[in-house]
Amino acid sequence: MKIERHFTKSRQTPYEDMTFSPRVSVSRNAKGEETKRQTVLAPDSWSQVAVDILAQKYMRRAGLPQNISPTGSETDARQVFRRIAECWVYWGKDGKYFDSDEDATAFSEEIQYMLAHQIAAPNSPQWFNTGLHHAYGIAGPAQGLWRYNPTTHETEQIANSYEHPQASACYIQAIHDDLVNEGGIMDQWVREARLFKFGSGSGTNFSTLRAKNESLSGGGTSSGLLSWLKIGDRAAGAIKSGGTTRRAAKMVVLDLDHPDIEEFIDWKVKEEHKVAALVAGSHLCKKHLTAVLQACWVNDDGRDLVQPNPQHNTKLNVAIRAARAANVPETYLQRVLTLAKKGLKDYDFAVLSYAWEGEAYETVSGQNANNSVRIPKAFMDTLTADGFWPLVNRTNKHVVKQVEARALWDRLCLAAWQCADPGVQYSDIINDWHTTPAHGPINASNPCSEYLSNDDTSCNLASINLVKFLQPDGALNIESYRHAIRLWTIALDITVHMASYPSEKIAERTGQLRQLGLGYANLGALLMRLGLPYDSVEGRAYAAGLTAIMTGHAYATSAEMAKDLGPFEGYKVNEGMMRRVIMNHRSAARGGTGFYDLTSPVQPLDRTRCPSSLMVWAEEAWDQAHELGLTHGYRNAQVTVIAPTGTIGLVMDCDTTGVEPDFAHVKHKVLAGGGTMKLINHSVPHALRTLGYSESDIIDIVTYAAGHDSLAHCPIINITRLRDLGVTDVAIERINQALERSLDLSMVITPDTLGIEWCMDKFRMRKEELSMKGFNVLRRLGFTKEEVEIANTWACGTLTVEGAPSLKPGHLRVFECAVPAGNHGTRCVSPEGHVRMLGAIQPFVSGGISKTINMSASSEPDDIAAVYRLAYELGVKCIAVYRDGSKLSQPLNAIGADALQETGDHHTIPAVAEARAAKVLEQGRGTHRPLPNRRKGITQKVVLGGHKVYLRTGEYEDGTLGEIFLDMHKEGAAFRSLMNCFAIAISLGLQYGVPLEEFVNAYVFTRFEPNGPVSNHDNIKMATSIMDLIFRDLGINYLGRKELAHVTVAAEDLRGDSVKPYATQTGDGKHLPVAMQVSGIIDPSAHVAVARKKGYEGEPCTTCGQFTLVRSGTCLRCDSCGSTSGGCN
Repeated sequence: MKIERHFTKSRQTPYEDMTFSPRVSVSRNAKGEETKRQTVLAPDSWSQVAVDILAQKYMRRAGLPQNISPTGSETDARQVFRRIAECWVYWGKDGKYFDSDEDATAFSEEIQYMLAHQIAAPNSPQWFNTGLHHAYGIAGPAQGLWRYNPTTHETEQIANSYEHPQASACYIQAIHDDLVNEGGIMDQWVREARLFKFGSGSGTNFSTLRAKNESLSGGGTSSGLLSWLKIGDRAAGAIKSGGTTRRAAKMVVLDLDHPDIEEFIDWKVKEEHKVAALVAGSHLCKKHLTAVLQACWVNDDGRDLVQPNPQHNTKLNVAIRAARAANVPETYLQRVLTLAKKGLKDYDFAVLSYAWEGEAYETVSGQNANNSVRIPKAFMDTLTADGFWPLVNRTNKHVVKQVEARALWDRLCLAAWQCADPGVQYSDIINDWHTTPAHGPINASNPCSEYLSNDDTSCNLASINLVKFLQPDGALNIESYRHAIRLWTIALDITVHMASYPSEKIAERTGQLRQLGLGYANLGALLMRLGLPYDSVEGRAYAAGLTAIMTGHAYATSAEMAKDLGPFEGYKVNEGMMRRVIMNHRSAARGGTGFYDLTSPVQPLDRTRCPSSLMVWAEEAWDQAHELGLTHGYRNAQVTVIAPTGTIGLVMDCDTTGVEPDFAHVKHKVLAGGGTMKLINHSVPHALRTLGYSESDIIDIVTYAAGHDSLAHCPIINITRLRDLGVTDVAIERINQALERSLDLSMVITPDTLGIEWCMDKFRMRKEELSMKGFNVLRRLGFTKEEVEIANTWACGTLTVEGAPSLKPGHLRVFECAVPAGNHGTRCVSPEGHVRMLGAIQPFVSGGISKTINMSASSEPDDIAAVYRLAYELGVKCIAVYRDGSKLSQPLNAIGADALQETGDHHTIPAVAEARAAKVLEQGRGTHRPLPNRRKGITQKVVLGGHKVYLRTGEYEDGTLGEIFLDMHKEGAAFRSLMNCFAIAISLGLQYGVPLEEFVNAYVFTRFEPNGPVSNHDNIKMATSIMDLIFRDLGINYLGRKELAHVTVAAEDLRGDSVKPYATQTGDGKHLPVAMQVSGIIDPSAHVAVARKKGYEGEPCTTCGQFTLVRSGTCLRCDSCGSTSGGCN
């Protein structure tokens, strides 16, 4: 084949216009502790996160010859680019892909240019494995891998696993209803292990396995599908791709007519219930067992004596009865009584947490795979007719049960609503576009649902960065785009010739069908820069046009390769079906002028909304693909998928992954020299210029979102006001410097920036309160909450363009992200908008599209049913949903629970207060400390279980608490009087010296109604009673008890382009991030609120611990370290 140069010139290096400089990359564990520091040569134009991904994940860490690297590791990005490109050239020559050596050289240098300039990237296994033997002579044991020899048309077991690297990210494997033989159940786990070890993912349809209670050939009955799935899940959970790449990624698929389908649908729901029971039960057991043990001890004239007999110990009797009422096991009660006799005063009962990698989740099954059900058209028709659906035995094909289609559908939607699984795959839509049905139907997908093909096949992926083709005038450089499509299609086909596979069957079928997975990334960022709303007919038409060009030109390139190298071996028996699929793609590109033998709906290219330039190129691409295919056939059965581009998206510095919209208006950039910088999303000013805004308007809008990063001219809290308060110029300069990377003034104006001594001398702040976690200096300086908010908007910005000056309301749709931006953002792409984008581009993709539909916590099961139904009506092949808060490991963003009825027994509250005060005062009555006549305090309005609660406080001059007032909206006179008396009792206790800590410890976690969700409170989202709510608030605000908060705001920059440099240490020797050195906050334990401000999911990365997880297809991807929760390579 002839290779034209488009980016490079002959006799020049592919890096002619680039500068490579030493870059430091620091690896850290989930606790933030530094594990490795390395310096590598990387392009100056790359962000720190891209450098970190390359250095920590993709550069080879061992095995290089000494003459190449004294350390045995790759240390220059060009080494990586060169070994991949040159390996492809080596095998390209072996397969006779190039007309001449000049063409081979041009291919290598064009590929290296695109890798270095972040124009495109292959899937992660290529970065891990490709070229290690060719470039460095690295060898390894056979590992049971196979390759297909296209010359002999036979499979070969390879001796060196690096000579023919495992380079595919996606696999689909068949499984037989056999226990121990090849292709059977136990062999499945071995084959999966080979894939996971090298960073690949696998999907399997397990519908061939017989159901529970089906007969076995040797007598007896089957234990059922779930018993085997749990074994495979446990095996996958133990494998983490050699420990350096990513965790195992797998997809479990089941047909809707399998007798175990109901149990399968509920599988993860029940496992989540188990996690809830384990965590809640462990806390309950700990609480009651500790109470029983402590109750065994009585005080007799100052001596602690053991009285383990409840008949003679009233307190112990009460504790045992409470424990039994809570279903604490009797054996454990007897155990602590025995331990009390031995002199023990504390019982070490393990308390579990909801952490994703905690013991609770490790205990249950089903956590290492995505689950999907296969839904045929027949079921959707039965559902519409409100009929019954048959469940069929696997062995004798007898109908064993008839279930209501509506009930099964509702069960599916309810499960997805509760735990985000299972997803849905529409089998008839998938097989309508199947190019090789002679080799069997499509039964399953890879873990992220983009690769859909025959069983026992594989697909290697690559993605093109769409933003790189956007020219300054707003037009897309189609010639460059087409050139990249052609070269990467060739590169992926060479990979099929080069690679090895985990089983003989996969090697054979992949060699015969040669499926490829070219896709793109950064679609959301491109649309925003073009001024096109993601959720608009114009945005969808543009995306469809781009996709049509990509797949059409890839098929044309495949036909061009077939001319020189021959079509794929399975083409002849599948020729008719493949031509039909090509013609249907072509018809969709032409606006839907006739489709052939389709049973599913199609969304053709919108010719009235798609730009004419894209439309012309799309038609030309499909005309060429059709005409060349008629003459030469096709080299590849499939050519494109839309992958989530999790890690490789970061390597290309993409703002968005795959087909996803953008996720924030203000982002944070990690600087090469350390530290962070707050920046407006690059797509925002581009979009504003496209929409015709003046530079002054753009500055105003950007400043509104990102802030002025200075206190100069700031309303209320400004340099003049701070100087009037006596703040030094040195402190003011520190504040201004910190504002460049801060989200909130309270993170910047702290005791450390003002000076500890200054705070104590000037404002008589006590050293103890200055060291309290979350101490609010601004409030002590006399600024109100409203004044701080106004100043905060000026200095730090709103983090959203909503409400920005000069921004026209009609343009807000352009800036809609996946989630509402900032604290005040309300707009985001609707679930329907996500689904309609999938429907628009699906007819132009060979395979599927990896995409999760994000839904708010307030969504209901019916909303999920509507999304599933719309996807089916639009011809989407696969779909998955994620409702905010549907996983216990994810902190809730919003709670949509119904208000709980008031049934609480309130009359015991004053008695508790009296007892607590008496306990302290019996040690010696304190002296009354009167409150000043004019005093400060706070007023907090919250809603608990549908009941409005008003908490007001009165403070002494030093800011400590002296009194509280309580009121509940629309309650009866008796209850309001009772609450008032309780508040008086607490206030008197405080004024007579009872420590607030005593009250907080007594009332937190008390349980009675009303209880449940809490709204209108920044830190507390759930309370077990009114008392729990009140004293949580007081503990947080006056004692700095951050552990009582469900959501807290910390100062660390959570955008995290990289793992951040650490210097300052806490008292226990732990290092603190730079942002916390400035702010003075030494508690980095809770970042949820700040992460959500930035558009992240609000849960920590299990690899690096940063709160920078974003939705990437069906997985979560960390923007700090690049790790993914599954197969998003």
